[in-house]
Amino acid sequence: MPASSFDLKLRLALRVAALAAFCFVAAAVYVLFDTDRAARAQADRIAEVVAKDLSLQQGQMYWIRGAPVRFPDLQRIATAIMAPGLCIAYRAPNGDIQQRLCGGAAPGDAAAPKLFAELYQSLFGMGRESVHPVVFRDAAQGEAVASIDRQSLIGQSWRETSRLLAIMAVVLVGLCVLVYAALARALRPTRMIRAGLERLAAGDLSVRLPPFDLAELSAVGQVFNNLASGLETALAQRSALTRRLIAVQDEERQHLARELHDEFGQCLAAIGALAASAGHTARQQCPAVLSECQSIARTAAHMMDVLRGALLRLRPPDVDELGLAASLEGLVAGWNTRCGDHTRFVIELSGAVDALPRDFAASLYRVAQEAITNAAKHAQASRVTLRLRMREAAGADQRACIELAVDDDGKLADPMAKSGMGLLGMRERIAALGGVLSLENARPSGLVLRAQIPVPAAPRWRETRDAA
Repeated sequence: MPASSFDLKLRLALRVAALAAFCFVAAAVYVLFDTDRAARAQADRIAEVVAKDLSLQQGQMYWIRGAPVRFPDLQRIATAIMAPGLCIAYRAPNGDIQQRLCGGAAPGDAAAPKLFAELYQSLFGMGRESVHPVVFRDAAQGEAVASIDRQSLIGQSWRETSRLLAIMAVVLVGLCVLVYAALARALRPTRMIRAGLERLAAGDLSVRLPPFDLAELSAVGQVFNNLASGLETALAQRSALTRRLIAVQDEERQHLARELHDEFGQCLAAIGALAASAGHTARQQCPAVLSECQSIARTAAHMMDVLRGALLRLRPPDVDELGLAASLEGLVAGWNTRCGDHTRFVIELSGAVDALPRDFAASLYRVAQEAITNAAKHAQASRVTLRLRMREAAGADQRACIELAVDDDGKLADPMAKSGMGLLGMRERIAALGGVLSLENARPSGLVLRAQIPVPAAPRWRETRDAA
């Protein structure tokens, strides 16, 4: 099962967002701890201030005559230091609280969510008092106590944390958008790389990629260009070699056809003539051997027919003189004669096929000949149809092409099969012509061979063959 694809820009943006969210959460936790630390420091500082004021009150009572005897008096300092949720008190040496003042809770202190309150208490506990001794004449005269209400402290922490979380959420969303946009801009050349790969896969080896700003993508583009250039060179060399091999093969076939015609054909003709002469003589002088002479004559005639068929396959009719249409019609007629009523061969021609370059037309004849031969030998079909259509160029930047198809109604075959020298030869010959070959199953049965080949200019084609 193929793995599901995931957009690279989105993946990187999510990773950056996750890292930023982790940093923001760490910042929020730091704010919580800093808020608690600041509250404790504030309580310690207030306890110290209250202790100093109480020490001052005791000094006034001792040194100033007529000073008020009320002690402790927290009210006179409460107006200066009192804050929401703050409590100050005086604890006597015997441990009793003699006076205690508390500020009211702020309006928003109770707005913290319950989950946040439980988390805060689990992290920092229920709180503690800040105590500072009241010293007069080097002796402790009790303690000043300061504390901050836990509910008020949770409310303050929630206000600070929620404000920070809101800012972080906005920053996180903005960061994701900016990162995604930056990555989309930076990775825009990947579309060109993908388009280049698709063109390369489609057979366009002339495609090249421009240099990119990113060093990594520029390196990929350089490797792509080198690969495309190497494939183009290799394909050109392969095409030239294939054309040369096809030319050599045709020359060998012509040489073999001449040898068979000149040597084997002459021998068969001589055997036939001798058998006919011996039969004439045997009819008059030795009737007993007449049947053997006639048998030799029939065998020689049969071998001569087989030789003519082999010569026709090795050396097709001169397409330049007869024309491609007449040559193909003769090919189909020959197969109809050989197969009789077993298989019917039909040809359908469309367009000015006789105007094709000579060597190009000869190669088309070879392809059609091999395709019909394969269908006749292996398809076990009752009908084989050869279609050849000339399609003119649709525009100035396009070329005319030949569409060749051979279909049969025989047994189903594997359209992806690549074995067989006949099919391999057709593939090489069509590839040398710059065309493409495809095989597919016909319905309800049979196989369809299709070839689409661009038509070259006649002078250029001849020059290529002569150079080969």
